[in-house]
Amino acid sequence: MFRRNWTGQVRLTRATILLMAGLGILNSCSQSKTESADSLGWNKKIAQTVIHAEAVSLGQLLKNITNKTEQIELIRMAIDSVRFYEDHSGYFYVYQYDCVNVAHATQKDLPGKNLYNHQDTHDKFVIRELSAAAANGGGFVEFYWLKPGTTGEKHKMGYVEPIPGTDYFIGTGVYLE
Repeated sequence: MFRRNWTGQVRLTRATILLMAGLGILNSCSQSKTESADSLGWNKKIAQTVIHAEAVSLGQLLKNITNKTEQIELIRMAIDSVRFYEDHSGYFYVYQYDCVNVAHATQKDLPGKNLYNHQDTHDKFVIRELSAAAANGGGFVEFYWLKPGTTGEKHKMGYVEPIPGTDYFIGTGVYLE
């Protein structure tokens, strides 16, 4: 029964996110008319806007759910089908601060795995750096990661924020190639 309630809450949350993201993007557009829609700056603003909206929304949805299994189920359901950017390369991922993956929208083999020691092709401890950025309130981290629909790791600028009231952080990124 609670799953049906979650679905309704997630739909409402998704509508809120889209509205907030649209407003944030429109505000960004009016503030910097010289930036093209294809620029890194524009895509970074989109990443910040959607992550902040999703983090706040998930924090609200999770605040009355104390069972960790139910929290994780709701998180996975909430992020699973969301895609953004023109090429649909935008997606969400969620980790615990100890670098255990909670949910990943495109790599279904990652949930439950501890990626504390994961290094990208340039020897960067990706999830450690993302966790540190989130623990400091949020921020951008450059790294290499698999891009959906391609082979090999691609250069990426990730953005993460804490999910309020939880031990989780959420992120997305902009592929730079």
